[in-house]
Amino acid sequence: MKILVTGGAGFVGSHLVKRLLIEGHEVQVLDNLSTGHVKNLQNLDNDSLQIHNGSVLDYQLCENLICKTDYIVHLAAAVGVFTIVNNPLQSMITNIRGTENILDLANKYGKQILITSSSEIYGKNSTDKLSENSDRILGPTSYLRWSYSESKAIDESLAFAYFQEFNLPVRIVRFFNTVGPRQVGQYGMVVPRFIEAA
Repeated sequence: MKILVTGGAGFVGSHLVKRLLIEGHEVQVLDNLSTGHVKNLQNLDNDSLQIHNGSVLDYQLCENLICKTDYIVHLAAAVGVFTIVNNPLQSMITNIRGTENILDLANKYGKQILITSSSEIYGKNSTDKLSENSDRILGPTSYLRWSYSESKAIDESLAFAYFQEFNLPVRIVRFFNTVGPRQVGQYGMVVPRFIEAA
């Protein structure tokens, strides 16, 4: 398949891109390199990989890539506590408008799409066992720390709306405290910061 991975130079994206190439897919990566790094993909010397330095906010660029793709994995997002708290408006625009662009184009060209979300949408829900239908318990909107949770919830709502109204084949994955190689601590991720401090 020809697969577009938005945010493909990031921590999670680069691992996915490697796996897709091993499986024999052609992969297009769209990443603005705000938190991702080309070095994450440098060891993937493969003719089936193309890297595009750009943003999911660039509708025309997204359209140029999506119209020639079979499947979309939308990982691109403003991430990290420091990013969200220091740049809440741009973070919300990136997460909401970026996802809206990708969903709109996936629908326009009839492409299957996987949207990545976050366990942050549950907020302060302290239930021992969470499910897709668990209640969301958030703090006041005046605490901008909740803007990430809100933006990812809106992304999910948009995906469900596209499915309901247009039967767009969409899947949603919620990450929970994902850690591993190539993750960096400079945006607030705690485990890489502990490791570096040790």
